[in-house]
Amino acid sequence: EAGLDRQGVVLALGGGVVGDVAGLAAATYLRGVPLVPLPTTLLAMVDSSVGGKVGVDLPQGKNLVGAFKQPSLVVADVDTLATLPPAELANGLAEAVKAGIIGDPLLFRQIEEHGPAPLPWIVERAIAVKVAVVQADPYEHGVRATLNLGHTFGHALERLSNYALPHGAAVAAGLVVSARLAARLGLCDPGLAPRVAAVLRRLGLPTGCGGYDPEQVWQAMGTDKKRRAGRLRFVLPRDLGDVTVSDAVPREDVLAVLDTMREEET
Repeated sequence: EAGLDRQGVVLALGGGVVGDVAGLAAATYLRGVPLVPLPTTLLAMVDSSVGGKVGVDLPQGKNLVGAFKQPSLVVADVDTLATLPPAELANGLAEAVKAGIIGDPLLFRQIEEHGPAPLPWIVERAIAVKVAVVQADPYEHGVRATLNLGHTFGHALERLSNYALPHGAAVAAGLVVSARLAARLGLCDPGLAPRVAAVLRRLGLPTGCGGYDPEQVWQAMGTDKKRRAGRLRFVLPRDLGDVTVSDAVPREDVLAVLDTMREEET
């Protein structure tokens, strides 16, 4: 109705959902017009506005309809975070903690020792981790899959809650599950999972799976878009700044970890 042509620009002002919906529109309208996200939440700043993934959810799972649409520019003004509710700030910090585990041990330790401060520094470091990974693998043919740390589990929990569970909270729980699974498989020091859980707990984020039956969680993971040849891919930490991707994790090990966590919650 506004007559936007191919020289026009779609501005996405808001949080992650706004960015994803506007980004999908920009990717498909006239086969693509320029996109400029202006993220106003911490989660959108450090994650969804950077990397070029835009998409929407279906009842069957997260982000199942979407596209790759690299923005022409991202404007992240940290002053907008001053009005962000504490719970939303915490959701964004889950992704910052994830970035630290993937590629910046100093970022993880800063949050571990000092909490969400200084916030502009945390935003910059978290974005730098994602930018480096995306530049190395724009279309997720390899190393970009590491950015899904905690997401295979987290997306399943979101789906089971009918998306009432915020994304950041779901990722936080997924980070703990991933670390505990890595420890069970002998990939990391057993002390890493409690350390991750302690950081997230201090930020006010969940570290359990909401009491869901392990089999429910496994089934919910079955629609994960990152599966290959019917097999789920798991991103597992070996140490701070060192993660690996595997599609050969035994189902019984996943269920055992989830079952242990459910017993601890009850």
